[in-house]
Amino acid sequence: MKKFEKVELTVLCMVYHENLILLQNRVKKDWQGYTFPGGHVEDNESFIDAVKREVKEETGLDIYHPILCGVKHFPLQDGGRYIVFLFKTNQFHGSLSSSKEGEMKWIERHELASLKLADDFTELLKVFDDNHLQEFQYIIQNNEWLIKIK
Repeated sequence: MKKFEKVELTVLCMVYHENLILLQNRVKKDWQGYTFPGGHVEDNESFIDAVKREVKEETGLDIYHPILCGVKHFPLQDGGRYIVFLFKTNQFHGSLSSSKEGEMKWIERHELASLKLADDFTELLKVFDDNHLQEFQYIIQNNEWLIKIK
């Protein structure tokens, strides 16, 4: 068994206020639809700094005290792994703006069912919302992608 594997590190953040969550209508073809802001961790960047930077770049907001609430991961075609650190916070300030990644919008939770959400968003939201869940994993079994949430 090998001790190392190639990994791609990313972050997502659920910024919320009462019953509102901040979502991005993502325009990139690889994961279109409403989802949380986030992106790649830069070389030697802390995960906390990465999530603060990504949220600032995509929303215009400065966030404080993001809490690590889970991890999402899946295999890459080249044999590596894509890892997403999941954060949430309700502490922020600034003026909301959008970026080339997509329009940012405050959404009431009851509106989610009427939106075109990014693939697996509903399952991913469970990890953000349930303190007993911490891991969202895709596994490939019989050439089929399956979701395991723990």
